[in-house]
Amino acid sequence: MQKTILVTGVAGFIGSAVVKKLLSKGENVIGIDNLNSYYDQKLKNDRIKNIEKISRSSSGTWKFKKFDLEDALKINDIFKITNPEIVINLAAQAGVRYSIENPQSYILSNLVGFGNILEACKEFKVENFIYASSSSVYGGNIKMPFDEDDSVDHPKSLYAATKRSNELMAHSYSHLFGIPATGLRFFTVYGPWGRPDMSPMIFAKAIFNKEPLKIYNYGQMQRDFTFIDDVVDAIVGCCYKPAKFNKDYNYLNPKASNSFAPHRIFNVGNSNPIGLIKFIELLESFIGLKAIKVFEEIQPGDVIATSANTEKLANWINFRPKVSIEDGLRIFVEWYKSYYSIS
Repeated sequence: MQKTILVTGVAGFIGSAVVKKLLSKGENVIGIDNLNSYYDQKLKNDRIKNIEKISRSSSGTWKFKKFDLEDALKINDIFKITNPEIVINLAAQAGVRYSIENPQSYILSNLVGFGNILEACKEFKVENFIYASSSSVYGGNIKMPFDEDDSVDHPKSLYAATKRSNELMAHSYSHLFGIPATGLRFFTVYGPWGRPDMSPMIFAKAIFNKEPLKIYNYGQMQRDFTFIDDVVDAIVGCCYKPAKFNKDYNYLNPKASNSFAPHRIFNVGNSNPIGLIKFIELLESFIGLKAIKVFEEIQPGDVIATSANTEKLANWINFRPKVSIEDGLRIFVEWYKSYYSIS
């Protein structure tokens, strides 16, 4: 049975990939994005064009609306017209370092905009709400791997603070209004159509262009790089399994991952962190060129290592990451060469 699914941030890396998957399943999808200039708008527009191409051969339907989530009236109108059963909120002002330079954009998009979406979900009684959180909420934690029940009270950036705020806001709406809500903490997503402000795209561009590649913390970093297809599988899987309240919730020993409210939080990672130097070496091998490495100090807001415990998501929707870092980077490099016309 077809569902009407509203997705925000559809011109983004993850959002566009989710829409394509939903269309391939024959769902009716309404997409929202403001197409802002945080990074290359041509890439964003090309993602939309790619969605439109796929939609023409899909049994589902596709509609796109361009506006900001801060515009509560337009959000209310689109909900009223389309009456979505499922809402997937992937729109956000992204980027850790940019949040230091331009905090206001994070407050408007990630807090005000998120609040507007929650209000619409309440008013129109959606069946399921999925939203993007981030591994950045783990902040200064050093116990590995990160578990959803670990403390996340020490964010290292405003971006991380807004994502943790989203989790708390969603929980309160779940409790007060019975909205089934699932927060997904993504771990360093990479792959075709990736974000130019993230390390895989930055590294690939520098290597292909034979430009100096800045490597922070002198290369002593680890990331749980997660291929886009695995992330999409997690999101779509949660679409069809709304969060439920935990009837055995222990009020004397509360856990963040589940609740007396219909709210859940899950890590979405590869559970196989690798060092930054190893990541660059793999990129070099697939590109066939050596990076010009420049080692620098760690940047404000950065965390040294991330690693995801994904057992809870595995138990919830049988999630298992399928794409190895080697296969993922090979696919990514092939796409990069094709998209940027590199022979």
